[in-house]
Amino acid sequence: MSVPDLIPIRHEPHYRTASIGRWDRGQFFAHVTGVFMGREGGDCGRPVKRWYAVLHEFDESGRHIDSTIEATGTVPDGPEKMPVVAAARELLDGWLGALPGRKFGDIKIAPFAEHCEGVLFGLVLECHGEYAEGEEQDDWAEFYPNRLGFSAPWDGSYDT
Repeated sequence: MSVPDLIPIRHEPHYRTASIGRWDRGQFFAHVTGVFMGREGGDCGRPVKRWYAVLHEFDESGRHIDSTIEATGTVPDGPEKMPVVAAARELLDGWLGALPGRKFGDIKIAPFAEHCEGVLFGLVLECHGEYAEGEEQDDWAEFYPNRLGFSAPWDGSYDT
């Protein structure tokens, strides 16, 4: 089954799509995410992540109109991350609170891509199926950097 023009994404309270929905200007997908930046002290050290607050905005028809992406810090993955993640969450909560008419719920959005500090943020079409040699067909949409995969039956559910 081919990828639809608009990818449905199901709202799941208290999980990875908890902060999606509609507002007076259209739709939104908001989240806090950590992006792997290497290891503290080399290959054997703890993973280091850069934490971001992210707000993607879409018009009513699901077309991307803007992204606000702000880093709150880069720290080793462990207890040190808690203040940096809390700062990202607080920033995101402020952005969400400023969206007039905000209601959490399911959305349908078109693929898009934004880059910030060399990191891909967006919903990107990919080919994951097995097809005849030399033949490729997009059959998947991956939400980056969170790595949420959307595919047939295109009901808004995702794989991680």
